[in-house]
Amino acid sequence: MHPLSGQVSPVTDTAAGLAEAIYRHVRYSLGQAWQSLSRRDLFVAVALAVRDHMVETMFETTVRYRQADAKHLYYVSMEFLIGRLLGTNLQNLELLEVCHDALLRMGVDLEELREEERDPGLGNGGLGRLAACFLDSLATLGMPGYGYGINYDYGLFRQEIDHGYQQEKPDLWRTHGMAWQIERPDEACSVPLYGSIESSQGVSRWVNWQVVIGVPADIPIVGYGGRTVNYLRLFSARSSDEFDMQIFQQGDYLRAVEQKIASEMISQVLYPSDAMEAGRELRLIQEYFLVACALRDILQRYLKSHTTFDAFPAQVAIHLNDTHPALAVAECMRLLLDEHGLPWDTAWGLTQAVMAYTNHTLLPEALETWPVALLEYVLPRHLQIIYDINARFLKHVITTWPGDLERMRRLSLIEEGPQKQVRMAHLAVVGSHAVNGVAALHSELLKTALLPDLYQLWPERFTNKTNGVTQRRWLLKANPLLAELLCSSIGNGWITNLDELRALEPYAQDQGFQRAFLDIKQANKARLATMIHEATQILVDPHALCDIHVKRIHEYKRQLLNVMRIMHEYLCLVEDQVVPTVPRTYVFAGKAAPGYWAAKQIIKLIHNVSQVINNDARVRGQITVVFIPDYRVLLAEKIIPAADLSEHISMAGTEASGTSNMKFAMNGALTIGTLDGANIEIMEEVGKENIFIFGLKAQEIQALRRHGSYDPREYYRRYPEIRRVVDALSSNLFCPHEPGLFSWIARALLDEGDRYFHLADLLPYIDTQHAIGEEFKCPLGWAHKAILNVARIGKFSSDRTVSEYARDIWHIERF
Repeated sequence: MHPLSGQVSPVTDTAAGLAEAIYRHVRYSLGQAWQSLSRRDLFVAVALAVRDHMVETMFETTVRYRQADAKHLYYVSMEFLIGRLLGTNLQNLELLEVCHDALLRMGVDLEELREEERDPGLGNGGLGRLAACFLDSLATLGMPGYGYGINYDYGLFRQEIDHGYQQEKPDLWRTHGMAWQIERPDEACSVPLYGSIESSQGVSRWVNWQVVIGVPADIPIVGYGGRTVNYLRLFSARSSDEFDMQIFQQGDYLRAVEQKIASEMISQVLYPSDAMEAGRELRLIQEYFLVACALRDILQRYLKSHTTFDAFPAQVAIHLNDTHPALAVAECMRLLLDEHGLPWDTAWGLTQAVMAYTNHTLLPEALETWPVALLEYVLPRHLQIIYDINARFLKHVITTWPGDLERMRRLSLIEEGPQKQVRMAHLAVVGSHAVNGVAALHSELLKTALLPDLYQLWPERFTNKTNGVTQRRWLLKANPLLAELLCSSIGNGWITNLDELRALEPYAQDQGFQRAFLDIKQANKARLATMIHEATQILVDPHALCDIHVKRIHEYKRQLLNVMRIMHEYLCLVEDQVVPTVPRTYVFAGKAAPGYWAAKQIIKLIHNVSQVINNDARVRGQITVVFIPDYRVLLAEKIIPAADLSEHISMAGTEASGTSNMKFAMNGALTIGTLDGANIEIMEEVGKENIFIFGLKAQEIQALRRHGSYDPREYYRRYPEIRRVVDALSSNLFCPHEPGLFSWIARALLDEGDRYFHLADLLPYIDTQHAIGEEFKCPLGWAHKAILNVARIGKFSSDRTVSEYARDIWHIERF
């Protein structure tokens, strides 16, 4: 029965009922006749029919939470990389077969129809994918958790490759609308910007501000089993009026239109370039727009059932996913002080009680700072509040460490210098009751290297919450053949309790199971080979060792180290006639930030190396190198199940966690990596003998840097293998038509300190890869290791991670 009207729900769990709902949406929602219906329109009708089912459950979920007087989590993130949703929603609703049968009656193939859906451009990398995994786990666990983000028009960018160079094109993912979104214009909120501060009798007022409107739209998030539906709320920026009518009536039509366009630019692109001052201002406004919309919405929801803020911490948990939303601390204070009239101490206590912060980076330069002058211009009241927070905070510091002015300087929220900066990570820590890293090593380095003074001040605030991924997306959906084998062997309990994969361990010794496992891997590799040819026109051997390195392109992730080893292998083959142990296909994918020249040059190097090797007759298929453009969730779901070996070779002490390493291991790939991020914990779980570890440790790198004793030129002089690779970069071997193109890399390695210790780790990497080749020559032995990786990956479910957050930080329960 419909819970509001008393009518039977138009969506049922039968093929006939779903087909009826689809026909109804074709006619009445789309206004189309069946005979003239496009495949795209049919996808929209199917999505709307499935959404109807989810909306019914969303109402029921809301009632359940309300009756339990449940505390709610609000997860604020600049990114939610949710991927395509039709397959995921049908899977979690357990309607895949029902929908398949309903569409068969119409003469339509579900898998073909799923190709009509675009990846939503709502994120870029691991940060956004983690947030999406958390939403899935929260709903599956029956926990009241909601996401807050921005409804980007164009996302990051669509990556095209032109002669090896990355080109950024608009990601027009919303061209045909977004069928899953439910528009909520009646819940729009006002976001003030610019203006000035007036003070009278000790009271500050923010005046003469301009207003942007945040218009929300909700994407229902269904948990596995279909019992709980939460939602992700995304805000689009709109001008306060369609035009400023006063300007318009004065005849300045162009200025009126420009004002509207400027307002709506806020939610157009993820991470606008901050290379120019205008881009930096837009990026600050974008971050504030997110937290202003989220905080106002959160407070409005709370005040619907409360007249005071006494119960605020008992009802509300706000989580800041990395440093981008750190302005939430100042915005929460502004709302409580200025709009609700609370005393400072009361407002500050409430703010700290509801806020928690996850740090996702160990690179000091990646910790956001904003110029004081820019904050004063865009958000003058927030800067004033930040200075007030800092003054009170520094009193506490000087009380704790009397006379320690140097420590006070390091801890201050304001970084002194020619251009004063606000340290946003410091603001997030000071304004939160809990701070966490995302892997054991990362959390330790947070305390000892990145934020040691803050840790010494509040050790009880710092904790570790190792990341996880949802097995429902990354195994059940992405690898249906393996999922079927697992279910037929050990049951389906692992879908909601990944620890149950431990029951797979005895099968690692079973040759029949090993061969079935290898057959599935081979089928996935054949599918990937087809996709590679369609995307790049390169033919690859699906029987070769599939060595995959897919992630954001960044120097610390060391795609360069991988390419240098491939160059070494190629030079050994063509100059020394040393044939690789086994044929390999090297697969790269990932985007470089538009303004990151070095990362974009590394993409160019990969393409040039690919061009030379793939067209050299002497190689005879022993080495194939491919770069798949426009890496996104859709591609990841096809790439990850096909991997034999996955590369996680960041310099130790730089990767916060990594989550793709978990996805690969979950799908039966062996990992080659450094002792960095979650690699360490994966090694502890799967066993040292079932993972390939090489390279310097984080503490060894810290010691070399501290003593200034790392000399990359010594490696160049001492080791001929290293010298040959570096000389190849200096030469035109891989850039015959653009002489000197890669000589900058040789200079960076030899003369500029080799910041990420490529030369120190190259020979151990080469040796480890040689050992991998030897292992791969024994298929059943390789399968044994791969099966144990799957069996022992239970710790790395986002269900476990979310449960730990809920218990230790958010204090929310299952309902």
